Amino acid sequence: MLRVAVIGSGPSGVYTAQSLVDQTSVPGVRVHVLDRLPCPYGLVRYGVAPDHEKIKSLQGSLRAVLEHERIGFLGNVPVGPGGVAPARLLELYHAVVYCVGAARDRRLGIPGEDLAGSCSATDFVSWYSAHPDAAAFDFPLDGPSAVVIGVGNVAVDVARILARGPDELRPTDVPRGVLEALAGSGVREVHVVGRRGPSQARFTTKELRELGALPSARVDVEPADLALDPAYADPSGLPAVNRRNVEVVRAWAAAPTGRPGAVRSVRLRFFLRPVEILGEAGRVAAVRFERTVPDGAGGVRGTGAYEDVPARLVLRAVGYRGAPPDGLPFDPARGTVPHAAGRVLRDGVPSAGEYVAGWIKRGPSGVIGTNRPCAKETAASLLADAPLLARRAVADDPVGALRAWGLRPVEWPGWLSIEEAEAALGRALGRGPVKIPDWPGLLAAADAHR
Repeated sequence: MLRVAVIGSGPSGVYTAQSLVDQTSVPGVRVHVLDRLPCPYGLVRYGVAPDHEKIKSLQGSLRAVLEHERIGFLGNVPVGPGGVAPARLLELYHAVVYCVGAARDRRLGIPGEDLAGSCSATDFVSWYSAHPDAAAFDFPLDGPSAVVIGVGNVAVDVARILARGPDELRPTDVPRGVLEALAGSGVREVHVVGRRGPSQARFTTKELRELGALPSARVDVEPADLALDPAYADPSGLPAVNRRNVEVVRAWAAAPTGRPGAVRSVRLRFFLRPVEILGEAGRVAAVRFERTVPDGAGGVRGTGAYEDVPARLVLRAVGYRGAPPDGLPFDPARGTVPHAAGRVLRDGVPSAGEYVAGWIKRGPSGVIGTNRPCAKETAASLLADAPLLARRAVADDPVGALRAWGLRPVEWPGWLSIEEAEAALGRALGRGPVKIPDWPGLLAAADAHR
């Protein structure tokens, strides 16, 4: 019997586990899906915006995989510092597949970036998604203006949450403290700013249109910004997504969206490059942008003209990078683990029993569905290696060994207990299920089933 550990319970990890047990070439494969969090589903639980119910419903299909008779979930099992070392995992499993994502956000690299109130959009997402590592975060929502730097889907998500009224978020699973903070928010204007034009923005059109459907906010665009984009007047030659994005922005320019009396606005700004975050008494006061123009080669160049946008909160949403997984080789230029068809390479040679899938394999690209073919490729490589992998003796009881090493794995019944506690919390608040946002609360709920 081949025993495999999959590290990470997001889509890439779950799809890898599914690919391993669904095949017929190596019957009887057993998979443990390990996660450092006590809850499964990765970014589907902790990265998808709470008002995106359709995408969050993907948890149902991930759940079906994790309930497979030959797959087990083991939460609260960190791999690396403070947890189990990768080398020790190979004492328990014939193979280990790392599906750990891209954990770091990219920085702007400009003066003032470390001022209080200058934050990562990733951290803001973790906060409103009730990630237990974000329980102590405190975002300044007292100012009238916030700036989101970036023109991708994460930027749209955080802008939309800032612009929504509390009544719009109450039906979601947003934790109580976040809902209270957003209800008391003084933010009335959210600037979403990109250094290039609308024809090069990285929104998906569906996400972009959602801004125009907010019941308590309007969307504003600057005609002067749009006029700088060579493709704005005639987007017919653009790829389909980019063309649709430009068409949406053109419609907003012609007829600003939003209900009469909207209390908030989202301002889409283009051709502005952040050069400095300005402070006052150690806190963010404004962002200084340089006006850019197309350089004729697909990029932009600075013009030497500057604009300051007042803000108390600045969120950077300019992409992700992989972090070096403990004990594995790492390519810092690519932000990925070197591999060949998912086989980890050490000094150019496949490392027996070590594999990667997801963003740590290919970089932070694609959508959730992109993880399926990626996972299948890695699973195929592992199964092709199975005759050699199965020769090595491993522990008969990996869960018992983890406990003996001082870890407290949360198994599937523990996760179900967390679900029950979140449903009970929601009922007490007159809402649907409400997420438990902190480590002590999650672990106490997981232990309640014992």
